[in-house]
Formats: sequence, C-alpha cells, structure tokens
Amino acid sequence: MLKTVFLRNSIWSLFLILFACNSKNNENKTSELPYYNTPDFTPIFVNSSGELNQKITHSITSFAFKNQHGETITEKAVEGKIHVANFIFTSCGTICPTMTRHMKKVQKEFMNDKNVVMLSYSVTPWIDSIARLKRYAEDNDITAHNWHLLTGKQSEIYTLARKSYFAEEDLGFTKDSTEFLHTEHMILVDRNKRIRGIYNGTLALETEQLIKDMKMLLKE
Repeated sequence: MLKTVFLRNSIWSLFLILFACNSKNNENKTSELPYYNTPDFTPIFVNSSGELNQKITHSITSFAFKNQHGETITEKAVEGKIHVANFIFTSCGTICPTMTRHMKKVQKEFMNDKNVVMLSYSVTPWIDSIARLKRYAEDNDITAHNWHLLTGKQSEIYTLARKSYFAEEDLGFTKDSTEFLHTEHMILVDRNKRIRGIYNGTLALETEQLIKDMKMLLKE
C-alpha cells in the first residue's frame, strides 16, 4: 500500500515538473512563425526575447513614397503594425491581376483593422503616376484606407525591394536597380519590421495561409 502511494505521488510529482517546464517554455516562446534574416529565406525559430535580439538583426529600412491619393507614406505608417508588401505594375497583364485579386482577399479580411497595413509598390514608377495608381485602385475596387499603392524613384523602390524585403530572394539580392524587378512574392512583416513570411501571391492557397499567419502575428 505504501509502495503504491509512493509510486502514485512520484508520478504526480513528475507530471508537475513536466507541466511546469512546458509552461515555462511556452512563456519564453515568442511565436510559432519563423523569422527571416537573410535573402535565402532560411527560417529561424527563437525561444526567448534574448535569443530574438541576438539572432534577428534584419529589418525593413526607412522609406518614403507617394500613394494613390498623393499622400506621403513612410516607415512610420507601419510602426507597431504588421504589414504585407508586394510588387506590381498597372500595365502588367500576367501575374499582377492575380496578385491584386488575392490581395483583395487580405483587404476584405483586414479592411477595418488599424493594426494592419498593405503596401503595393509599383515596379514601373516612371509609368505609374499617382493619377494612374488612383485609377488602378478604382478599377480594382481597392477601397481600404490601409492599402497603399506606392510610387517614387525607381532606384529607391528596387533597393528597398531587394535589400529590405528580399523580394526576389537571394537571386534578386545581387541585382542592381537597373535590372527589372518582377516577383510574385507577398512578404509578411511584423510590428518591429522583421520579415516573418513569404508567399506566392498567384496562389489562392498561399494567400489563405498568409491570412492565417497574419491573424497569428496579430496575437503576438
């Protein structure tokens, strides 16, 4: 009898220890989503804020571009918010219409969420004027106040796309601003401007995964 009680108590003590350890790990864990620190998009998982600050050094740099309403949008527009970025041009007849259609799913899901921003950078800014972007927005029912179609200097957009967003992954990282930028990627960025996901914007399933990951990221 004493042996049985001792065994039962021992098992219960072991259970409490395991539970405590698991709870501690859950408290320290920052997120289920990985971080991306390099243009080859190698996922990095971290278990504590200390490890996060040590391992994750990359973030989206400062920028300033005009949106479809003629407003200047800078990095301050995404500070403390999560955002999704993609790269399109209004005269594109291949992947861009599909990407815009899928971004509209994101718009529908997060239109009234003040913690979400959508940025669509034009890769032909010498063609895509403010007026042209506004017309494109009207033609495609882009109505959310938190979705900005951006234009500006080509070199600045291309450098931001390749060096900050890793828009064309490691292949694009080695290109300069004279080489045309064309990518189907949608990039998810957290409240601290760190890359947390990359998705194929031409695929509906990847867009659905993006939306799920955005909801997860909003809970961090």
